[in-house]
Amino acid sequence: MLALLAALQLVAAPLPQDTLPRVSLAEALDRAAQLDPNYVAATRQINDAEWGRRVAITAFIVPAVSAQMTSTWYSSEFFNIGTLEQASTIVDARLEARLNLFDGLSKFNELTRSAADLEGARASALEARFRTALFTESDYYDVIAQRELTRVATERVRRANEQLAVARARVIAGAAVQTDSLQLLLEVTQARVALLRQAALLKVAQYQLGRRIGSPGAVDAMEVAGGAAPQLPISEEAAIREAVEESPQVSAARASQRSAEAAVRSARGAYLPSIDLFGRISATDAKFFPTASTRSSAGFTISLPIWNDGVREVALSRATTVRDVARAVRADLELAIRRDVVEAYEAYEAARAAAELAAQSVVVATENLRVQQERYRAGATTILDLITAQVSLSEADAGLVQARYATQLALSGLEAILGRRLF
Repeated sequence: MLALLAALQLVAAPLPQDTLPRVSLAEALDRAAQLDPNYVAATRQINDAEWGRRVAITAFIVPAVSAQMTSTWYSSEFFNIGTLEQASTIVDARLEARLNLFDGLSKFNELTRSAADLEGARASALEARFRTALFTESDYYDVIAQRELTRVATERVRRANEQLAVARARVIAGAAVQTDSLQLLLEVTQARVALLRQAALLKVAQYQLGRRIGSPGAVDAMEVAGGAAPQLPISEEAAIREAVEESPQVSAARASQRSAEAAVRSARGAYLPSIDLFGRISATDAKFFPTASTRSSAGFTISLPIWNDGVREVALSRATTVRDVARAVRADLELAIRRDVVEAYEAYEAARAAAELAAQSVVVATENLRVQQERYRAGATTILDLITAQVSLSEADAGLVQARYATQLALSGLEAILGRRLF
């Protein structure tokens, strides 16, 4: 028995506590947004879409300009029309500006498509931002939950040690049998093993939070305001309507459909004639930067494509396919978003109710343990009833922590769908 107790003292030694850097939730969200590849890509797509929009607007008023210079050497001299002399070298320079006046309404369709692409890029960036926030909050609250579960496991070890001391005293006094100490020794050992496992889970969660915010090591999370989860400030029906009308996912899908429809109209415009206005200045000489002979010209070009080896037909078919797929994606997403809102909303309400019941269970389990402790000291109950009460309290504490964690995750999921904060 003495050997077992000595081993117990070794096993029950407290775990070392490391000092870790701590971050607030706001700081974690800000740092994660700067590092998440999906969000970074989404913000860059906004820049690309803005450039596409500028190009589509300037195409109406700014001509395309090109400059070209060609120098050619010949094996024998010939009459250079620029210098009006015999020469073996001729240099041609040309500056040309061309403005499209009509291209089958392609410029107008491109303007519509670029506006849709810009709107879709902004919606996708907002969706990516909230998805990053969802993952970050999941990791952040996981650290808090694992830390609370570690506290619960520590309390279990402490209670088991206290009861072991009481059992030893009763065995020495002859009021209890020696197996009571052995039963509590087993409970202490099991509690200690659970604490070690929980400490490992906490360490992994801290490293995951560090990875999320770009830290090379483990990072701890600051405490957040506790208390019961509040009721959502929006009804389920209103949340569904808002998600269908304004959620980033649906907005991006609708913008993608409008862009695809504009691309189809642009592809059909390839069957219409195009009209270009051009102006050109050319110079010819026997040396670079020719000045010997200069000519200027201006005019317009009308072109009507008749057959280009089926390139227009293939382009129109592909554009139509993309449009049909975009329509199907948008329609399916509008239906799927309803299910996602209901799932997140009901998950929050269920987790909130579970947290309230778990808090009541903690109160009941705490009182039950107190009664069992008093009865055991008085010899009115068995050691198994006392151990059961201790384990029940630990399970109730863990259930409360997990219910609160589930509430936070459900809230973050609903906010990610709606694309805005609810509190």
